[in-house]
Amino acid sequence: MRQRAPLPRRRSRLFQELRAPATGHDYYFVKWRGWPVSTNTWEPRKNLKCPLLLKAFRNDLTMFASTMKQGKVFVTKNSVRTLKPAAAEFVVKKAKQRIALRRWEKELNSKKKQNSMIFVENNVDLEGPPLDFHYIEEYKASYKINLNTEVLVGCDCSNCFSDACCPAAAGVLFPYDEHRRLKIKPGFPIFECNTACKCDLSCPNRVVQKGSPYSLCIFRTNNGRGWGVKTLQNIRQHSFVMEYVGEVITSEEAERRGHQYDNKGITYLFDLDYESDEFTVDAARYGNASHFLNHSCDPNLQVFNVFIENLDLRLPRIALFSIRPIKAGEELTFDYQMKGSGELSSDLIDISPARRRVRTACKCGSAHCRGYLN
Repeated sequence: MRQRAPLPRRRSRLFQELRAPATGHDYYFVKWRGWPVSTNTWEPRKNLKCPLLLKAFRNDLTMFASTMKQGKVFVTKNSVRTLKPAAAEFVVKKAKQRIALRRWEKELNSKKKQNSMIFVENNVDLEGPPLDFHYIEEYKASYKINLNTEVLVGCDCSNCFSDACCPAAAGVLFPYDEHRRLKIKPGFPIFECNTACKCDLSCPNRVVQKGSPYSLCIFRTNNGRGWGVKTLQNIRQHSFVMEYVGEVITSEEAERRGHQYDNKGITYLFDLDYESDEFTVDAARYGNASHFLNHSCDPNLQVFNVFIENLDLRLPRIALFSIRPIKAGEELTFDYQMKGSGELSSDLIDISPARRRVRTACKCGSAHCRGYLN
């Protein structure tokens, strides 16, 4: 018979609770990490050295009581108090969900190129990681679409902030101030320096290409909006937050997929119509954290067209910048109709999500809510 390691040295995964009538102490039914279910044991509280798991266990019972509208989670039989079967089943499901979400969180961060982190949190229901979603940080080209064009034009600036630089060559304004914060209005494109330029990554005109600098949390909303994204750091006004990425498809393919998504009540289609209406970004299966951004009629993010390595005006990159200061813990949102709000709002915006065919009720809760997403 194999000998189990001493209890204080093992960390447990799952708990069920029972109070023994003779002693009045709480006992927990423990699933030991790395051991089969057949080796589960009842242990007194003093034997458990897992404060975080115990806290999670208590929180799960509270969630069960509230979501299932159960006033009590315990039953008493033959003077022994134990968990209701439904409560025990819920705790086990939450524990398995927590393991799956941590595994997904680790997978997301393994694919990130920046030092910032992505965390995952669900304190609302039993929903686990989304099925058939693949994390990417750059556009994925669909069949017969070429995104790998060689950039032939770059700057020779000694100081990109004060010299003419790439934006001037494109006939537009320099997009950033000395703190790398946006200073142009919505509707105007951003032309950043690229690999053909002589400047390095310290150039003030290299912002979006460096990726998101903020740690974010993908979390489960409590008002029926599914997953959402919140920032874990304070974000200053006019700062770059993230890109909207996905699979680049033709507008004809987007129309076909759009009908399928309508039947499911979802859409992640975003038209790239800065100059023409030939291509669409579909973030349904491939995307980054922006896949989980929710709509708001009073958003804190604004969309801009960005050109870096690919100067094809039909294929801009989509960057999201903060409209106002955003506090740590606040949900990140953008307006699906691209009308924006606050100081950066403008009627010049020339980009919009793919046309929606089914009218969807809005749940943003804003004081200025229009009632529908489209």
